[in-house]
Amino acid sequence: MPGLREQIQSTLRGRVCFMGLGNVDGGDDGFGVRLAEALARDGVPDVVIAGTAPEQWAGRCAETGFDHLVFLDAVEFGASPGSVVFLNSTEMASRFPQISTHKISLGMLAKYIESGGMTRAWLLGAQPGSLKPAPALSPAIRATLSILTELIGSVLSQEIET
Repeated sequence: MPGLREQIQSTLRGRVCFMGLGNVDGGDDGFGVRLAEALARDGVPDVVIAGTAPEQWAGRCAETGFDHLVFLDAVEFGASPGSVVFLNSTEMASRFPQISTHKISLGMLAKYIESGGMTRAWLLGAQPGSLKPAPALSPAIRATLSILTELIGSVLSQEIET
């Protein structure tokens, strides 16, 4: 099974939009927003901070002609805090059918995005340690955020060079 770097490298070719999801006042639930902010600070183009309302941004992203839309979010998938999952829309829909802290599940939102035929939807998620209200991310999630920021920047810079 390919590692995360290989999965991202082989998948995210062309124009990519990264959408940060979550509630920054909810401890590790703010992971997606914080990762999107870090990517934007590092000069990654096409980063959207959607917070707790991805449904307000997803359609616009799909209509803009992106090849890929990557949701960045804290997701409960039964792993150790800070663990990462990278899923396509079918995997999102089957693993997270309707259970969501958002108004619409990410699986349904991904299917909507892909219904136009141009944009593929993905989820890059991290297992939260705690979703209790807190002003900062847990140490495990901070470490994951740092690793992913570097990994995504590296993969995108290689894509630009080729």
